[in-house]
Amino acid sequence: MQLNSLITKYNVAAPRYTSYPTVPFWENDFFTEKEWKFRVLERYNSSKDKGISIYIHLPYCESLCTYCGCNTRITKNHQVEDPYISSLLKEWDMYKKTLGNGAIKISEIHLGGGTPTFFAPANLERLIDGILLGNEKTDNASFSFEAHPANTTKEHLQTLFDLGFRRLSLGIQDFDDQVQKVINRRQTVEDVELVMHAAREIGYDSINFDLIYGLPKQTMNTIYTTFELSLALSPDRISFYSYAHVPWIKPGQRGFTEHDLPEGEDKLKLYKLGKEMIQAAGYRDVGMDHFAKIQDALFTASEDGTLHRNFMGYADRYTPLMIGLGVSSISDAWSAFGQNVKTVEEYHALINEGKLPVFKGHLLHEEDLVIRQYILDMMCRGKVILKKDFSLNSKICERLIPLIEDKLVTKEGNIIQITEVGRSFLRNVCMVFDERLQKTKERSNLFSQAI
Repeated sequence: MQLNSLITKYNVAAPRYTSYPTVPFWENDFFTEKEWKFRVLERYNSSKDKGISIYIHLPYCESLCTYCGCNTRITKNHQVEDPYISSLLKEWDMYKKTLGNGAIKISEIHLGGGTPTFFAPANLERLIDGILLGNEKTDNASFSFEAHPANTTKEHLQTLFDLGFRRLSLGIQDFDDQVQKVINRRQTVEDVELVMHAAREIGYDSINFDLIYGLPKQTMNTIYTTFELSLALSPDRISFYSYAHVPWIKPGQRGFTEHDLPEGEDKLKLYKLGKEMIQAAGYRDVGMDHFAKIQDALFTASEDGTLHRNFMGYADRYTPLMIGLGVSSISDAWSAFGQNVKTVEEYHALINEGKLPVFKGHLLHEEDLVIRQYILDMMCRGKVILKKDFSLNSKICERLIPLIEDKLVTKEGNIIQITEVGRSFLRNVCMVFDERLQKTKERSNLFSQAI
């Protein structure tokens, strides 16, 4: 089938699969705080030597980027920093009590947002010192944070480096002036150069660029220029995401219309150009939307089979327990997910009452766990080995038939392998395994388009 026809056929609403089941299909009615704590402790006790991951959501931004799908709070009032960090540390104390006595081994910390560098370096130091107090880092611990190139100072970089951070991710999205104006994301090439130079000088060993295709006003010329400038700066990783247009969830996206957006074949051409330039510069394809230099830990993980995907995206390791702290954060105990409340006011109120701020979640049963592993293997390794005697295998194989005919995947015995063409349709391939999604007819208002 020609590429144009494939695009028309597969450009449907599709999850990004940072979890299974995906959030819209969680069975929240069966979720309780008591059972959640039990699952967290159970997972921790079975794997404490491997360490845990901690995701900390810092929601504040000084201005709204209109493309953004994250949970944010827009303010220029930096007095919000201190009480928010106090609440984060109280929440962490609740989890420490749940996990019992003794030092907790920490394998990963990631600061996301929002804009983590909205916070003053001294406040970030107070936060991380509070997290680490009485605990220990694993030998190969990986600490990372997201940074806005226009407001990240050398003091931010030095403070976090001294606390153990070695990787940062710079949200660039696009360097074109007109595109930046429409999405209200302003930073210059000089801003990025200054941050990168300071980070390299201090000793950071992995810098990621976040870039997006499908943004309003993007053209082949703007993408070419953005990648020419980006590759000249030589980041260690590049995340090249498809813009998710979900204005029914994020009203800020109504600042432009669908007529401003490249769609279908035009959008895929932007991706193909960017990908070709990335690969020509020596970066390797790692999972969906991610590329890395061969020296980077993410590429090494993709080669040795340890690549993992969770709510933070792709990671170079698997930690059995991930604790999410802060507004809207999601935690993962493998057999259960839990998500925090989504407003700052409700978060503070519950913390001050001494209550864990988890308000919904999902308890995975045996069928969920098998499908979760199938999707994880396809997202991270491009290959699924069907489990013997799993009751849904016949349904999955039936759904695979059109994808095999379209040469997106191959199937030999119980092994399903994605093809080079199929990599551009990875989300669609994973949908074949998604039993909960397959039972649902209405998908358009749940997820963004696959392409």
